[in-house]
Amino acid sequence: MFILSLSYVAPLEEVDALLEAHIAWLKQNHAEGRFQAWGRKIPRTGGMIFATVGGREEAEALAASDPFIIGGVATVEVTEFRATFAGAGLEALGQ
Repeated sequence: MFILSLSYVAPLEEVDALLEAHIAWLKQNHAEGRFQAWGRKIPRTGGMIFATVGGREEAEALAASDPFIIGGVATVEVTEFRATFAGAGLEALGQ
């Protein structure tokens, strides 16, 4: 599993202009089995995506395809994560 940690580098007005495309990208990748969970950081300085993909190269390429990254309103850090424990309902984190 990979955690994609997005950090906004532009005003929220610019982020919001790309929000519809970003949400479509999230939903498409969820439908294709890549994204297990996502959400905003609090305060709203970026977001987190939990992704299940084949390896780091694929995770980095996927992160680079985010409309927020392409549009230059966010940066992304890709972290590989292996859960050694996941509670009930979070079994996908162990993948």
